[in-house]
Amino acid sequence: MFSLPPVTQALIVANIAVFVLDSLTGRSISQFLALWPLGPHFMPWQIITYAFLHGGLTHLLFNMYGLFMFGGDVERVWGARRYLTYYLVCAIAAAILQLVVSTLSGAYYPTVGASGALFGLLLAFARCFPYRTVMLLFPPIPMRAPVFVMVYGLLELYLGVTGTQSGVAHFAHLGGLVGGFLFLRFNRRWR
Repeated sequence: MFSLPPVTQALIVANIAVFVLDSLTGRSISQFLALWPLGPHFMPWQIITYAFLHGGLTHLLFNMYGLFMFGGDVERVWGARRYLTYYLVCAIAAAILQLVVSTLSGAYYPTVGASGALFGLLLAFARCFPYRTVMLLFPPIPMRAPVFVMVYGLLELYLGVTGTQSGVAHFAHLGGLVGGFLFLRFNRRWR
């Protein structure tokens, strides 16, 4: 943990601290900071704050593991400022797509988690390290990072369209991925 660059370390600590605080207050923070669909519960700050909340310990651990695995390497290549900017852009893009999908579908439930930003980080990792091998946990299949991102993105699209695994914000994941792609594609300084 202490060999991680500062922003990745701070993001992990912030997510854990918010989770502990939310748990100690009986999830009252989640009701205020989670991303609600457009309506009476929606507040503008939620497009950022939702990314620091998590639905349970497993959700938190998987997201922080992903941040640990991929975020540090990307931050070392890009530097702290570029890395944090990109992370926040991906989180906002994930929130926007989730809001669009929830508005179109009429679903009314809050969204929490850093997964959308992490999907953007996966894309950045694959761009920075295209020849690195990523090993899936289940089943243990090694694949190059760009292939992993493409397979994972297609799986999320399939799960989102079919409605499999309800309660998971698949379109928020895709929003982070697409937002990261567009940001890198149209921002000449980052190429």
